[in-house]
Amino acid sequence: MKYQPTHYTRSPRQAPLLRSIGSPLIRRFCLALLVTALLGSSAWAVDRQAFTFVRYDLEARVMPAENALAVRGHLVLRNDSPLPQRSVTLQISSSLAWDSIESGGQDLQWITNTYTTDIDHTGAVTEAIANLPAPVAPKATVELEVVYGGAITTNATRLTRIGVPAAIAAHTEWDTVSDDFTGIRGLGYVCWYPVALEAVSLSDGAAVFRALSDWKLRHAASTMKLTLSAESDKTLVGNGRLLGQRARMEADGPVQERDFEFSSLGQTVPTFVVDSYTLLERAGINVLYLPGQQARAQEYALAAEKLQPFLSEWFGPPKEKISIVELPPGKVPYDSGSLLFTPLIGTREGADVAVAHPLAHAALKSDRPWINEGLAHFAQALAMERQHGRREALAYMQQSQAALAAAEAQATARPAGNSSEAEPQPLIRTGDELYFRSKAMFVWWMLRDMLGDETLARALRAYRADEDRDASYMQRLLETQSGKKLEWFFDDWVYRDRGLPEFRITTAFLRQMLPTNYTVTVTVENLGGAGAEVPILAPIEGREPQERLLVPAHGRAVARIATSSAPAEVIVNDGSVPESNISNKRFPLPKPAEPATPMPEPAKR
Repeated sequence: MKYQPTHYTRSPRQAPLLRSIGSPLIRRFCLALLVTALLGSSAWAVDRQAFTFVRYDLEARVMPAENALAVRGHLVLRNDSPLPQRSVTLQISSSLAWDSIESGGQDLQWITNTYTTDIDHTGAVTEAIANLPAPVAPKATVELEVVYGGAITTNATRLTRIGVPAAIAAHTEWDTVSDDFTGIRGLGYVCWYPVALEAVSLSDGAAVFRALSDWKLRHAASTMKLTLSAESDKTLVGNGRLLGQRARMEADGPVQERDFEFSSLGQTVPTFVVDSYTLLERAGINVLYLPGQQARAQEYALAAEKLQPFLSEWFGPPKEKISIVELPPGKVPYDSGSLLFTPLIGTREGADVAVAHPLAHAALKSDRPWINEGLAHFAQALAMERQHGRREALAYMQQSQAALAAAEAQATARPAGNSSEAEPQPLIRTGDELYFRSKAMFVWWMLRDMLGDETLARALRAYRADEDRDASYMQRLLETQSGKKLEWFFDDWVYRDRGLPEFRITTAFLRQMLPTNYTVTVTVENLGGAGAEVPILAPIEGREPQERLLVPAHGRAVARIATSSAPAEVIVNDGSVPESNISNKRFPLPKPAEPATPMPEPAKR
């Protein structure tokens, strides 16, 4: 099947009418009037959030030689609005074009326009607004037959127009169809299957992430069956459940075909790649690698085999096999549960950290992103600590500290009622990846420091996603395992977004108790809106005696640290607690005064 793009942007029934109007300028003017009239009438009022896409049954054909994708399929949409709906909105990437939209065997009357929004890598979608044969009542469904297609090439418009350097943007926006490499991610990257969302912009704080999160929440029970074929003798890989696969020879050459099922579009963004892969298969991992990369693939397999027993102590045994799919060099990794698309790093340490993410997903799954993704990133920090110690693990976590602090500063400074600014992002319901990945990673590390390794690991192994029906489930689970009250912590860090703490040492005194015994008394103030238990360190001769101190939001607390020699300074926070300001953590100590010399006894007469 070769995709032949049409030269009109309306349904076949409308095309003769538009062609008969006259010159392109007149046609464009008349079309504008038509769109205005239709959208202005009550029957055509656009409610892009009215319908939920309940089921997709799609056949997609990848044509690398033409940089093209052609799709036909059957959609089931449910009206989840309180009003009957006479029109339906369908959006695909702006590089694709609609060929036909039908319902019940009847061609629908529809109009299209380019709709600017950053849910697609091009920074826009081709939006079709179709007039339905009859109004669809609330909770009723409508079935559509659609055909569309076009070119998909590397495009970073949505990033470059907000100032991201082109070279960096190209590493992130790697979705394309080409002879060299084909890789396409779904909603949030390329709208290669129909969706409908209101316009959002990356320049508007976390608006895009919130919109995508809301869409995924609404479509948690939505499914997709996909028959995907590629005109190539290369390997076709997708992140859905593989139902069947075939290879055949057609007149134009070999074709690979795969049948995939996606049971929850709220959990998985349908993604596929086509390249010259070789499979390395081991007991717990499959590695699909590119030519010349066998040695690196073996490193990943070995890393997974050695790391899996360690992570099983934290998250339980794996419930499925993980897969690593190699991307060409320079492309940003993309994780999808127990499947990871990534360039293969040439070091054992890099392989360990990379495979920790899918290994965590293979053992523990949750419908809550802050648990699901936060624990996977926490697992990567654990892998780093296992290799190089706590200091390196904290340095790894600190890579996201500045971005998180900036986001929290914008959110907490947001004027009331100003929807154009960033909003607070409680972990329990955030759709912002910076929060449910990076902030959540810090939250799990802080819980680990507060409760201890064994207590947290025991709670995680006891976690059951099907029992997690309310927001406080994880809090109760941790309290049961630890015997500690954690309401204050979850209130500041999970249920609400109170920003980040900001610790500073206001006073510190050093006192020599005995010749080799010193005590440092430290007063710590928290200028931020979230309380935390933070370590206070007094470094001496290569060691760091410390005490943990709970400092409430906008409050103070005092710690006393015993040392065997005189420290030159005290430090609040070793990097395990994210802060809004990390520039004022050290406090120099003066040399201690000598202990008072006892008065000599008076001479006896």
